[in-house]
Amino acid sequence: MQDEATIHYRSVWISDVHLGTRGSQAGALLGFLRTFDCDTLYVVGDLIDIWAMKRGVFWTQDHSDVIQKILRKGRKGSKIIYIPGNHDERITDFTGDYANVHIQPRAFHTTVDGRRLLVAHGHELDTVVQNMGWLAHVGDIGYQLLLRLNTPVNFLRRLFGRGHWSLSAYVKSSVKNVVNFIGGFEESMVHFASDAKAQGIICGHIHTAAIRKIKGLDYYNTGDWVESLTALVEETDGRIKLLKFSPSGEILKTLAVCGAFDKVAPESAAVEDEAVSRD
Repeated sequence: MQDEATIHYRSVWISDVHLGTRGSQAGALLGFLRTFDCDTLYVVGDLIDIWAMKRGVFWTQDHSDVIQKILRKGRKGSKIIYIPGNHDERITDFTGDYANVHIQPRAFHTTVDGRRLLVAHGHELDTVVQNMGWLAHVGDIGYQLLLRLNTPVNFLRRLFGRGHWSLSAYVKSSVKNVVNFIGGFEESMVHFASDAKAQGIICGHIHTAAIRKIKGLDYYNTGDWVESLTALVEETDGRIKLLKFSPSGEILKTLAVCGAFDKVAPESAAVEDEAVSRD
């Protein structure tokens, strides 16, 4: 397939692709990557799932093509900023500048209207990841199991004429401790931004896409390329959009927009995984 690159963005943020796992929707991301060029592409952690690959590698041509496409964007002039997460933390051993590819623990992004946003994966403030690594690995195994159960569950639903439904997303949105964790994570991240003298933060890690205002600061979460298939983009006029994509990488809808000179939508504009509410 030839590159189309019909759209130009000022900036693009993707995270939590988890290449090397069966759950990674690499084909969808590849479809998206082919449609645009940009000034700066931020890869906000967990591009490659080294944790999962230690248990067993699942790698297709699409996984290789995603890496090649990102590097090709760098060769064509885009600035690539790669911020490792917890699943690809080994990449921090290679922190540095490689032509247009810059590997660094975090970054700052200045919007068209002059807001200074901290860009970080988010695992830095996850106490389970930082203090109980073994428990984080157990949780990851449980999440992968739920993802695998999605396949037989949806096969049975199709037999009865029902639509797609995500068991893993349902558990994430319904279990009280998980919901409380997400809320606590979001508040911790805006505090992190405030301590860094930033007006907001762009992160990933929890696979829950959102644009919202929290305690006067801007909170953006890119979502993931395992279930939600979402990314953040900044238009040349400064609008930041949260986009949802189809399995082929086409834009399905704009989930939320923050205008360059508008305030971020209130907390009610947080984006929930649509699969949770669909029957």
